Amino acid sequence: MSKSLTSCVLLAGLTASGLRAQSASADSARTVLRPVSVTVSRDVARSPFELPFATTRLTPDATRPAQRRVTLGDLLLGVPGVIVQERANPSQDPRVAVRGFGARSAFGVRGVRVMRDGIPLSLPDGQTPVDWLELESVGSMEVVRGTAAALYGNAAGGVVDFRSKEPPASPVAIDARYWNGGGVARTTATLSGMHASSTRDAGASSAPPARLHDLGATLTATRTEGDGARQWSRLEASHAFARAFATVGATRVEVQGTYYDTPRAENTGALTAAELSRDVRLPDSLNITKHSRKSVQHQQLAVIATRGSAQRLLTASVFAGTRALDNPLPFAIVAVDRAVAGASLRGSLRVASTPWPLRLTVGVDAQRQDDARLNFENCADVVSGSPTTRCPVIGRERGAIRLDQREQVRGVGGYARVEVEAPGQLFLSAAGRRDQVSFDVSDRFITASNLDDSGERTLAATTPMLGVVWRARPQVSVFANWTSAFETPTITELTNQVNGAAGLNATLAPQRTRTLEAGAHGLIGQRVRVELAAFRAVVEDELVPFDVPGQAGRRAFRNAGQTSRRGIESSVVAALPRLDLGASYTYSRFRFDRYQVGTTDYAGKPIPGLPTHLAQFWSTARAGGWFGTIESTMSSRVTADDAATITAAGYAVWALRAGYAGTFGFGPIALEPTLGVDNLFDRTFAPSVVINATRGRYFEPGLRRRLFLSLRVNGLSRLP
Repeated sequence: MSKSLTSCVLLAGLTASGLRAQSASADSARTVLRPVSVTVSRDVARSPFELPFATTRLTPDATRPAQRRVTLGDLLLGVPGVIVQERANPSQDPRVAVRGFGARSAFGVRGVRVMRDGIPLSLPDGQTPVDWLELESVGSMEVVRGTAAALYGNAAGGVVDFRSKEPPASPVAIDARYWNGGGVARTTATLSGMHASSTRDAGASSAPPARLHDLGATLTATRTEGDGARQWSRLEASHAFARAFATVGATRVEVQGTYYDTPRAENTGALTAAELSRDVRLPDSLNITKHSRKSVQHQQLAVIATRGSAQRLLTASVFAGTRALDNPLPFAIVAVDRAVAGASLRGSLRVASTPWPLRLTVGVDAQRQDDARLNFENCADVVSGSPTTRCPVIGRERGAIRLDQREQVRGVGGYARVEVEAPGQLFLSAAGRRDQVSFDVSDRFITASNLDDSGERTLAATTPMLGVVWRARPQVSVFANWTSAFETPTITELTNQVNGAAGLNATLAPQRTRTLEAGAHGLIGQRVRVELAAFRAVVEDELVPFDVPGQAGRRAFRNAGQTSRRGIESSVVAALPRLDLGASYTYSRFRFDRYQVGTTDYAGKPIPGLPTHLAQFWSTARAGGWFGTIESTMSSRVTADDAATITAAGYAVWALRAGYAGTFGFGPIALEPTLGVDNLFDRTFAPSVVINATRGRYFEPGLRRRLFLSLRVNGLSRLP
């Protein structure tokens, strides 16, 4: 680790010295880290120095220009306590874990609440498909590291809230970007604009004319296509994201719409240790035989209304969406038609007339998920011979129906919080939330050999939280909290029973967490931002995944009796003349305390899939419009099974890119060409593992060294 850190510093210094000098005015503009505000408190925008959470706010391209925005890992690099495991598999979302919550995910994101502008992307059962999240239009990310169920409910082991980019103060602005690397090309175009104010005539009404102002809109379209760096990893995907907002009187109204279409995303699969050593580009041969892949269409519409000020605020939102999934897997072809809808209402009031000023916040969230699920026999490998019951039509991929059921999940939760501003710059807070998640499965395919899988389960929990913050200085604070959380199994986890029993798994319990945490935030001299946190969490009935023997690709889940997590998270970001530097380090000691499967006792074994040490570094040097950025991720080894007998080696990978951001004399049109290389030293590594896999396929490899280039063009109109 120390060698890698030394290399990072030396390489950053060489990059800085090789660039031309920058003007003094430009330097000074880049050497101030201004205080930020966050909204992950489910309230008005607040300074993180007043919140008893470990929170991080990031702005893409601010310290690391020309970020690709291809996956979540591009944007969340350097957040301590957050692990984004890229899987080099277009059919699988990256695995996102916050303090270990989410590490069990086989697909999508689990255990972490993901939102966009306060609208949940997470489903009521806690699963989050993030393939449809359009990243080019993201302007910032806010991360809560730690159990936040008292505010967000089910599966809130951490919270990541993506905030949309605000349009520039111009009637019309264009922004286009082209990226090509590793066999995949991505093209994005954005049209946006803002008008400060206008007046709408109220017509014949006797009421005074309504004041319509702060109008803005953004439309972003993205196309991604290519064969990928691994075999059987073709991706074809189209995104569109539209956003419009205006303020009418004292109410701000915003409408958002997303459309996502992926006609083909091939599932290249995981590798054995021998295959990983031989060639990381290899696929799982069974995935090719069975044509494993997915196609998705996803649409969602959301409306957000906000009225009031920092003293008294009311926010309401509603959203609805649909998702159609066709997912051939080795064990079956899964087809799901989903409808999801939800709403939230929250209000806050600051009372200054009491001896100690206080703020009250109350809210309620409701969400519904309705899935029509069909499973078919996968007959992709049956191309000749006589018809069978499994495959009645030779040459047709979809065989006989194996499952036909309707799955409904409903979640509702209400919460309240009180914050007190005590003398001595103390901020005391207490919150509590009550959630109820109901699961209902109606089996529509019952035969003599196929038992009735219908069933119902309702899981509920109360999650309190206590916190204290001491604002020692205006830009330095120390905090501590005691929090709790719960996480239900998803509907898929409840229906996948390894013993083949009918109905929902009645023995699979939700996991419950209690956490003690202390930490500090600091902004030193307007140039250095520091974060530090230490925590201890105890988890009862932790959900543990494993592959079902004899059914390749099918996962089931069981509960571990108790696990414990201890960790330290730290980060520092410095804005120096001509140079931005950042580093983060996460120490994680996660263990099974009580966990027995049959006669085998796993007590004392590490929780698989998570490194003990994770460090990330980055450096950006600028001069006269030119920039050079170096990034590095270093991880210790991870175990891939409960017995800790299978291990993925530790690794250190580097990335380098350089480019220019300026007008090149084209007036209002700015160009940003960039050339870069990932995995600079061409290391063989597995950043992600399949926990408790069968057939020895534990390892999801990182990409080999790849060159990429991008070109960004943007400009503002000169209209009055």
